[in-house]
Amino acid sequence: MAEESQTPVFQIQRVYLKEASLEQPNSPHIFLEEGQPNIDVQLAMGAENLADGIYEISVTATVTTKLEDRVMFLVECKQAAIFEIRNIEAEQLDPIIGVACPQIVYPYLRSSVSDFVTRAGFPPVHLSEINFQAMYEKQRAEQAAAPQQ
Repeated sequence: MAEESQTPVFQIQRVYLKEASLEQPNSPHIFLEEGQPNIDVQLAMGAENLADGIYEISVTATVTTKLEDRVMFLVECKQAAIFEIRNIEAEQLDPIIGVACPQIVYPYLRSSVSDFVTRAGFPPVHLSEINFQAMYEKQRAEQAAAPQQ
């Protein structure tokens, strides 16, 4: 019985769209203009310990699309999930929270962004695949290189 209580646990409790907004400041006139839009995508990740072994992991995408200097649309979506993570070695917990969890949440975020943009009357925006492992390693290297205060 004591052995069972030490069994590693990693499971999704719930996936949900936490926040979403869409702005079309130049509609409907922007629909009449032609040209190749410029798309800027910014990503952010967050993690919060909700309770013992329960974590909320979020990935936020902010997509700004401009035609010359006029904003066509701005979409911001924050997709989140609640994970139960227990009996995991301390050195393995950070990579799970920083890599595995965002990899699970990100496809939902991609779908939400594409859906919002399409419903707004624009061609869908398909966010690129993300290498969360590389992002995690880069962040760790930057933290290690930063001077300690």
